Amino acid sequence: MNKPLASNLPDADMQAAPAALLRAARHAREIARQTGTAVVVMRDGKLVEEKVSEANPLDKGHEAEAAA
Repeated sequence: MNKPLASNLPDADMQAAPAALLRAARHAREIARQTGTAVVVMRDGKLVEEKVSEANPLDKGHEAEAAA
């Protein structure tokens, strides 16, 4: 399991950045699902195109944080 995304910076805006990035990723995947396009992600150091078919897809590896 990946460790939760968290910012160690003192700025309040930066504390909110990890959650904002997860929301943006979910939104991008929802748009990709609706339009039938792929999402490009980095997996094991390589760029990979992934088709999104689930109604509420989550980025693999961050299911635990996104569900919280």
